[in-house]
Amino acid sequence: MKKAAIAFVLALLVASLTGCVTTNATTLGTATAQRPALAPEQVALYRLASQVPGKYEEIALLNSAGDSGFTDEARMFQSMKKKAGELGANAVILDAVSEPSAGAKVAAAIFGVSAQRKGKAVAIYISPGSAPSFPTAEASAQPQNGECVSCAKIARDFNEG
Repeated sequence: MKKAAIAFVLALLVASLTGCVTTNATTLGTATAQRPALAPEQVALYRLASQVPGKYEEIALLNSAGDSGFTDEARMFQSMKKKAGELGANAVILDAVSEPSAGAKVAAAIFGVSAQRKGKAVAIYISPGSAPSFPTAEASAQPQNGECVSCAKIARDFNEG
């Protein structure tokens, strides 16, 4: 009985450490070339397609999921950037992030199951000559391309974190 309890605690510990975020990609038939992998830091993040500077090609649909107790949006976005970079995409356009309902969170707490936070995005490759620029901290503190002040703050916090 004692060995079973120890095994359960170890399994729970391993699950909590590895249960962060997973991102799966479904490549699209529109991709025209294989590109070398990029580091997540080289992958830009856009909230809207209209914010992308120039022409781009859609590479893959990204689906992320993680336990809401161990995952926040920043980790989800980082996982998306990592997966996009592995595919040779140099940017990600966010689609949606959905939170589990209050009932799902209560059930997760009571029954020890996971309440999943989910996110969707599109990995893209921005054509040369219109490559993504990475703003400085001062520039990202100001709203850009008509985005709201809180969106500029979220972008600044994400870039600093």
